[in-house]
Amino acid sequence: MCAETTDYKDTLNLPRTDFPMRAGLPKREPDWLARWAQIGVYEKLRAKAEGRKPFTLHDGPPYANGHLHIGHALNKILKDMVVRSQQMMGRDARYIPGWDCHGLPIEWKIEEKYRQKGQNKDDVNVVDFRQECRKFAEGWVDIQREEFKRLGVQGNWDDPYLTMNFHAEKVIAEEFQKFLMNGTLYQGSKPVMWSPVEKTALAEAEIEYHDHKSHTIWVPFGFQNATGDLENARVVIWTTTPWTIPSNKAVAYNPKLAYGLYRVDETQEESWTSTGDLYLFADALAEDALTKSRATAFTRMRDVTADELGGLVAKHPFAGIDGADGYWDYDVPMIDGDHVTDDAGTGFVHTAPSHGGDDYECFMKRNWLDRMTHNVGEESEFLPHVPFFAGLQVFDRKGKEGKANNAVIAKLVEAGGIIARGQVKHSYPHSWRSKAPVIFRNTPQWFAAIDRAVGDGQDTYGKTIRERALTSIDELVTWTPQTGRNRLYSMIEARPDWVLSRQRAWGVPLTCFVKKGVLPTDQDFLLRNEDVNARILAAFEEEGADAWYADGAKERFLGNAVNHDEYEQVFDILDVWFDSGSTHAFVLRDREDGSKDGLADLYLEGTDQHRGWFHSSMLQSCGTRGHAPYRGVLTHGFTLDEKGMKMSKSVGNTVAPDKVVQQYGADILRLWVAQSDYTADLRIGNEILKGVADSYRRLRNTLRFMLGSLSDFTETDRVAPADMPELERWVLHRLSELDEQVRAGYAKYDFQGVYQAVFNFATLELSAFYFDIRKDALYCDGDTLRRRASRTVLDILFHRLTKWLAPMLCFTMEEVWLERFPGDDSSVHLEDFTDTPSAWRDDELAAKWAVVRKVRRVVTGALEIERTNKVIGASLEAAPTVYVTADVAKVLETVSFDDLCITSGITVSTDAAPQDAFKIDDIADVAVVFARADGDKCQRCWKILPDVGTHSHPGVCGRCDEALS
Repeated sequence: MCAETTDYKDTLNLPRTDFPMRAGLPKREPDWLARWAQIGVYEKLRAKAEGRKPFTLHDGPPYANGHLHIGHALNKILKDMVVRSQQMMGRDARYIPGWDCHGLPIEWKIEEKYRQKGQNKDDVNVVDFRQECRKFAEGWVDIQREEFKRLGVQGNWDDPYLTMNFHAEKVIAEEFQKFLMNGTLYQGSKPVMWSPVEKTALAEAEIEYHDHKSHTIWVPFGFQNATGDLENARVVIWTTTPWTIPSNKAVAYNPKLAYGLYRVDETQEESWTSTGDLYLFADALAEDALTKSRATAFTRMRDVTADELGGLVAKHPFAGIDGADGYWDYDVPMIDGDHVTDDAGTGFVHTAPSHGGDDYECFMKRNWLDRMTHNVGEESEFLPHVPFFAGLQVFDRKGKEGKANNAVIAKLVEAGGIIARGQVKHSYPHSWRSKAPVIFRNTPQWFAAIDRAVGDGQDTYGKTIRERALTSIDELVTWTPQTGRNRLYSMIEARPDWVLSRQRAWGVPLTCFVKKGVLPTDQDFLLRNEDVNARILAAFEEEGADAWYADGAKERFLGNAVNHDEYEQVFDILDVWFDSGSTHAFVLRDREDGSKDGLADLYLEGTDQHRGWFHSSMLQSCGTRGHAPYRGVLTHGFTLDEKGMKMSKSVGNTVAPDKVVQQYGADILRLWVAQSDYTADLRIGNEILKGVADSYRRLRNTLRFMLGSLSDFTETDRVAPADMPELERWVLHRLSELDEQVRAGYAKYDFQGVYQAVFNFATLELSAFYFDIRKDALYCDGDTLRRRASRTVLDILFHRLTKWLAPMLCFTMEEVWLERFPGDDSSVHLEDFTDTPSAWRDDELAAKWAVVRKVRRVVTGALEIERTNKVIGASLEAAPTVYVTADVAKVLETVSFDDLCITSGITVSTDAAPQDAFKIDDIADVAVVFARADGDKCQRCWKILPDVGTHSHPGVCGRCDEALS
């Protein structure tokens, strides 16, 4: 009776910790942020940087406009995990956050404010307008800074870089002047992608492609000089941009294609063709085109050769039309062009050199630039000099279709200049920002020539910007994933010259002067004067780019260098991609916490930045430094909802990072990033976040067990590895393997791989195996070698797991660390990864324990069936027999296999197993027969043993009696 009533609970070494199972992250994380700021963690890391190799992740600047979305959170958390992990691996890892502050979205916001007041932006003093833009950007920088910090992102937040800082504006202008001086800058009048909504030219990086429904028309052109059977024939073109027909200047064909003369023999009613009409088509497309014209029967009359085509001169469909005063009465030559195909259309291409890249190139190589038209204005409206269509827009102010297309089609019908029409849904360029369709429009713009030799002598990677970029991609840069290399390479390989100019007000101006009355192609068109450049830069350093717009700026900067009256000041502003592409110069090169060689170790952004920041930075740096500004590029995918759909406010499937932080805490968001394969698109939603939170709880439980078991651990408890039991040495072996895996994973930015390895180790090998086995010794042993060794291993595990996980779970690992090591200056983020001795590696021991664990799996499987069938309540009620081969039996003889299986007894037999013995399909030659343990239950450790009740302390086994003594 005494044994049954004695309570030994207080004699057990139960875990003791105040570490809560409920994390309460949303409420507690701000306290850790405040603590890090108070003790200056980032500054302390910089102070101990001496002797450490620098690592610089250069921040791609987000735009200072609006609250953060989930893509921002993904990007900044990834960057933070890179910086923290590199720091803890022994580098001096610096992170200078930055913002892109110039550009159209901010300018629009200020314009909207004026419109609401009934004011016109153009009536406002430009410097006052720019000051309002600056103030708007400053407000959003402050908001976004706090939102980024709340995610646990560590960096130099007190001194970020802003593209609108005076020094930054000075350097951007200085970098532009290098293009001016090295011969790559030129002004050209050529078709560029133009946003009618934003009223500015756009670069390729600012374009995205969406489905768009366009008009399609088949337009016949008669000939002016044809004879014989071609005299009354017409050549047919097909276009999806009817509004460009008034600007047609030629018809292109491809000499490699087969062409024929076709006669219409029969038509349906309401056809715009007539019996006997003669048309020229590429043979592969004739049937399709004539069918669409409602011709029901036709005959191919003969071949039409390239030589015949090359000698023909067509006439514009509007030639001779009443009311046009001869506007279109000019020659329309037939010209050859390799861009013409017989994939769609007619095999002949309507050529308007003011509205198409290929068209323009055809005219360039013939030196026909004097034939360019200027028919369309900045709002995509036909200019006043264009008959019939003046004032009609292609797209209106909101990006919707205007009246121009239908008006042109109607006039073609009236002139007999159309044989078929329809509509087609196709991929069409849109502005990245306004999401509105763009047009190709001929305007004077400033370009950087990427195939012109750069006159700066920095030719190690090539003589031109394109050569330097392509060589840098393969010889200087490491790509994560490698597909990023292929994408950027193909883009730069095929791209046209860089459009640098924008027709806006908020940004850094093109700080140059041009000579009046001189053609842009003339040598002295651009003023290249170092003294003038220096005066501009000095002013920008002190006053910012607003100095360019101040009264008397022209006279101030030109000084006595030239006659002021002979020069004009350029007021276009630089493409904002030039701003952000120049950041390497005023961040990496100029800041003390930048990079000694001006190169970043890593640029990290989304896959869209292959056409954005990665691209513009590459071009800009190759133009001014001769090579790429980065050694490494990492790209991540986009964020999608749980169903894999693109997020959209209109659909209502967006996930706001601040909402996730309020509900779960930032560490759950960080864990979502760590668990995900960021090289592909990432899904997020409520169910996914619940799963992330569940894995977080499992990990937290593992750490809580360690903290509780180490509550009173001291150095006197420490045991040398050589003196430890095999189980502990096996754990050390696994730590040695894992340490190598973790460091290699962090080195290649494989956060998912690192997290999975650590999580699986913590939950499967520690919680479900090692901890499960050693709970008995930790709770019930006295001061035994086994218990001291186990606690030593727990201490070793603690230092590694907390540090390995700190770059990902920065808040939780700080909480865990401070639970053991409190102090005013204590922080896990001031620590490096703990070195792991290579001597812990023991492959022979690992092989042995692989056998032990394999047999144990069969035993636990057998006991689980008995527990499910309610034969036993706990594994300690069992003492099964295990049937194994002789070689396995020898292995099991050297370990306490009953302790490992958490049973009160176990018998190992090499006899043949009974037919009904429990087996597992994938483990041969191991079988288990269940049996109950003999004896009484120890009231302290709960093992069922024969010796219980035979010792000095009632109701306990010999081991517990010794511990109590």
